[in-house]
Amino acid sequence: MEHLIIDKTDDTPAIDFNPGTKELKISGRSLPEDVTTFYEPVLNWLDELESSDGGHYQFIVNLEYFNTASSKLILDILMRFEDIHTGGSVTIEIIWNFDKRDTDMEEAAEEYSELVEVPFSIVGI
Repeated sequence: MEHLIIDKTDDTPAIDFNPGTKELKISGRSLPEDVTTFYEPVLNWLDELESSDGGHYQFIVNLEYFNTASSKLILDILMRFEDIHTGGSVTIEIIWNFDKRDTDMEEAAEEYSELVEVPFSIVGI
């Protein structure tokens, strides 16, 4: 598995999926013009993770904002993590960080945590 790095822009989040550290990070704002095309490399990378030798990975979310189209793809990613976590030798832990003043992001994290069967921590910063 290659280290997946996608640089942050004003409309797209930074993606840093590092198989060496087993930390999978997403941060910034997610409102890409073509959400499917933007997140395609992430979903492809998760396919590789599922067939990997295993280990414990952390998905660390530091999103400031995401639009409706992104929310669907974020859920797709979380569901893939659930499939990976329950289906083999890879375990996943989700750590969703949010600004304590941002109740919308906290509520989004809580809703996502109820939809997936993966260890899920919601951390106000």
